[in-house]
Amino acid sequence: MTRAQRIRGLLALAIVAMSLYVAMSVPVHLGLDLRGGTQIVLETRPTAGEDAGPDTVDRTVEVLRGRVDALGVAEPSIVRSGGDRIVVELPGVQDPAEAAEVLGRTARLSFHHVLGTATDATATAADAAAGPRPDPSRPPVLPDESGQLLRLDAAVLTGKDVEEAAARFDPQSGAGWHVTVEFKDAGRDRWAGLTGEAACRPTGDPARRVAIVLDDRIISSPQVDPSVSCGTGIGGGSTQINGAFDDGEARELALLINGGALPVPVETVEQRTVGPTLGARAITASVWAAAVGSTLTALFVIAVYRILGLLAAVALVCYGLISYAALAALGATLTLPGLAGFVLAIGMAVDANVLVLERAREEYAAHHRPTPRSALAAGFRNALSAIADSNITTLIAAALLFLLASGPVRGFGVTLGIGVLASMVSALVITRALADLAVARPGLRRRPHLTGIAHTGTVRDRLARRNPRLMRHPRRWLAASAAALVLAGAGIVLRGLDFGVEFTGGRQVEYATATPVDPDRARAALADAGFPHAVVQTSGENRLTVRTGQLTTAQANAVGAAVGDLTSRADRLRDETIGPSLGKELRRGALIALAVALGAQLVYLAARFRLLLGTAAVAALAHDIVILVGVFAWLGKPVDGVFLAALLTVIGYSVNDSVVVFDRLRELTRHADKERETRFRDLAGRALQQTLPRTVNTGTGAALILTALAGFGGDSLTDFALALLIGLAVGTYSSMFTATPLAVVLQERRR
Repeated sequence: MTRAQRIRGLLALAIVAMSLYVAMSVPVHLGLDLRGGTQIVLETRPTAGEDAGPDTVDRTVEVLRGRVDALGVAEPSIVRSGGDRIVVELPGVQDPAEAAEVLGRTARLSFHHVLGTATDATATAADAAAGPRPDPSRPPVLPDESGQLLRLDAAVLTGKDVEEAAARFDPQSGAGWHVTVEFKDAGRDRWAGLTGEAACRPTGDPARRVAIVLDDRIISSPQVDPSVSCGTGIGGGSTQINGAFDDGEARELALLINGGALPVPVETVEQRTVGPTLGARAITASVWAAAVGSTLTALFVIAVYRILGLLAAVALVCYGLISYAALAALGATLTLPGLAGFVLAIGMAVDANVLVLERAREEYAAHHRPTPRSALAAGFRNALSAIADSNITTLIAAALLFLLASGPVRGFGVTLGIGVLASMVSALVITRALADLAVARPGLRRRPHLTGIAHTGTVRDRLARRNPRLMRHPRRWLAASAAALVLAGAGIVLRGLDFGVEFTGGRQVEYATATPVDPDRARAALADAGFPHAVVQTSGENRLTVRTGQLTTAQANAVGAAVGDLTSRADRLRDETIGPSLGKELRRGALIALAVALGAQLVYLAARFRLLLGTAAVAALAHDIVILVGVFAWLGKPVDGVFLAALLTVIGYSVNDSVVVFDRLRELTRHADKERETRFRDLAGRALQQTLPRTVNTGTGAALILTALAGFGGDSLTDFALALLIGLAVGTYSSMFTATPLAVVLQERRR
């Protein structure tokens, strides 16, 4: 064993051991779509004159953290997103309306002198609507608890003067639930001065009252007790807020006061709620999909490549371990699309192993009486550039998902990127270390046929016998691609695209019903309930999805009641609300992501190959995008964030195939330049024919994984797996019969 082989073996052992340690000691953080709970995205909306800088957003985060802690939520997450957004994750919270109400309240608390009732000309409707901060030349006017308008002086104390607030119940005094407020430092003196000045007014005079204002609303305006001395005021620095509260209202008010006021108002632009049972089913379904798909893929690889295929299957297991450990070590959040990306990357991890073993077969067949060891070394050496280029293109797609997407789709980009890097480590380090050890055994040296690389393989043998000359008529292939584009474009124009709530804004609620519900009957029931434009879809086993515009809490309850009347039980599994501004932003972001993805692929391919080949590959990518979108239009499937993740993944996979073909074409062109005897069309046909066995084997492995994902992944992943299966078929076709013939035609036209 050479020194390089020993180093690779020790490195592989160290990577596996470290990954095993991390996987056993560091848990992976599950997203809310897997463990259940509520995610709320808040956007700061400063008014004129308010600071909108990063420090203000940071202070807002701290206030929200105090409110969430007071709610008693286990393991909450509150992080900034961009310049003006805050993402709040509340595991286990199934009432998003209540959570959003508590988080979104600005909680501006202030204490005012009451100057008198507003019964004269100053009590206009404009005064009442202006709130406690109107034109400073006139005192603010607000209605009290009974609706009577009061003129208030400027605030004497604010929420910053409060030490602590607590909800209490006093059955003896008849006050019921109330909130006690303790002031701190100078606030004690200000409270004494405020009540002392009011105490100088006669009993019954409105000016003897003190108004307590929360978020532009008088919540209490009591008269100062006659026992309080004029000028002395209430000592002790405490007061009591009475407002005919129930226990929940009293506790919520105390929570808001203790948490402090938000520096700027915030608005809920996105809200998602997932039931815990849906997340548990998704995890179980994905585990089954990974187990079944990985087993089928491993059996296929072993059947094709024998002993070395078995070692590649062992490396796939190590790949899964490395990916999981990397997710745990980075503290990444594993979401439902991320889990699907993890399963998909298993299929893509097969590709690097197949590339190496196919090149080793070619090397073994090209030389007289070679050894498996030398053929394998040459296979790793010759496949390195194709492995690097194909994986880098997929990493570009993953990076774009992380940079341009949000929420679960961004999590998909993280897991996909980790999976690609782990697949390279598994193929180039672990598989090679195991293969070097195996082919050095005397038993395999005497029986090279057991290695799986001592023969050319069934696909290559048939191609050699028939010599199909695939690029004899390149324009015929392009005509077939053009026909597919026309058919897909017709679906987009005639059927239109069913954009999901993420791109249109609105509310989407998914129910699990006790019995199947007819969608037409559900539409009629919702129309009778006042929602004639609601979109109703059914899927899987007793699943019903309702998509509408923006809804209030009462309207959402009405939708739930209408659905509940159609069956004996309707459990809410998922509840998503997207603001119209965010929906517009996501649509724009999706288009930007696609444009940047195509541009990035073109730049990379032009740098690695030639502009001609890069243009052909990017044109094939555009072909794949249009066809995949068109198929979804014909099928009436929703185009949402998960579909976008699948689409960008197809881009990475499709260009992966094109890169392998063009890498071989570049190699053949380099040799042909020396021989000066072969046309570009013939070279392209030979490159396509030589890489076809790899394309078939890799596509079969990925198809096994995706079929398992579609069959076992449940309703949540069915559309995702369907998009990837369609993209796999279209991408495989286009890399061979769109990108390559287009490169031939462009080359001949240039000449």
